[in-house]
Amino acid sequence: MAAEGEKKRILEMVQADGSDEGSVTFVMHDEDHTLGNSLRYMIMKDESVEFCGYTITHPSESKINFRIQTRDGTPAVEPLRRGLNELRDVCQHILNTFEANVTEFKQKQEQPME
Repeated sequence: MAAEGEKKRILEMVQADGSDEGSVTFVMHDEDHTLGNSLRYMIMKDESVEFCGYTITHPSESKINFRIQTRDGTPAVEPLRRGLNELRDVCQHILNTFEANVTEFKQKQEQPME
């Protein structure tokens, strides 16, 4: 638990002793399947990724353990960063499209019927 005045960590990197940077488990606090499955999909599209998966340790805990293993010595944090950026871009595109369609719908509703 974070001490008073300290920010609670959102992301932790867990790496076994003696393992390389290409095999890392990231613990993401206050997250669930919504982020886990979407991010796993985005990261698995990366050709440098050999394995990517996540688990939720217990239904009462709101954290996910996110495992990434890469090929050719690529640090696991790189596909994680790319996956998060790509997921953000997709979400922004969805939001922009939704807002544009809502605006268009409202404008059509304001026009008198012929």
